[in-house]
Amino acid sequence: MYELAENVALVTGAGSGIGRATARRFAREGATVVVADIDVDGGEETVSRIEDAGGTATFVKTDVGRPDSIESSVETVIEQYERLDYAINNAATGNEPAPITEIEETEWDRINDINQKGVWAGMREQIPAMEASGGGAIVNVASMAGIRGSPGRSPYSASKHGVVGLTKTGALEFADAGVRVNAVCPTIVDTPALRAMSEAEQQQVISNVPMGRPAQPEEVASAILWLCSDEASFITGQTIPIDGGESQQ
Repeated sequence: MYELAENVALVTGAGSGIGRATARRFAREGATVVVADIDVDGGEETVSRIEDAGGTATFVKTDVGRPDSIESSVETVIEQYERLDYAINNAATGNEPAPITEIEETEWDRINDINQKGVWAGMREQIPAMEASGGGAIVNVASMAGIRGSPGRSPYSASKHGVVGLTKTGALEFADAGVRVNAVCPTIVDTPALRAMSEAEQQQVISNVPMGRPAQPEEVASAILWLCSDEASFITGQTIPIDGGESQQ
């Protein structure tokens, strides 16, 4: 068990899926969790689940596609709790499959504004808050599409490659300031997005995973928690696949 009492964690995209599982895991370990999401109903549901289990959480509506919204969210964290120890930049969106030649500029901008610029804007606000708190850890949720090609998903893949680059650069820039920055790259995860696919589509993506199943959100959350913990105190700038062996093929 990790000892996170008196620490504060900010999780974006915490209204469902990986974000919700991560928020709940941090709360179970004693952290106060700030649930940030554009989805008010989903975010408040996450807070309710945490509180029902005896944890402490609050919801802050956040649109990661708008840097001013991210800035406001971090300011709220500091005003309310006077510190920030962990930040998990998880909020993201995807695109309908299409070749590069058929991607519209507006679609490219929409995805990269959320997935890539949203992580940059998050780190820009989170790192100074962590420095003022005596240090901290950031985990950016990238994707397998951030470390390999992903046909039909060029905007998404480019944005997630950008997240990996931001992670490495941020880690080097603030290694001597007590702020660690790492990334996780999950394969397909058992979330509402997967269950929205047809049975045939689900089987197709799962067939690429040597372990023969999708990751569970809680498995990704466990890796994120470990990277933030003191047990990973000498790990920074790393990009860790959570993929059931898929990246080794």
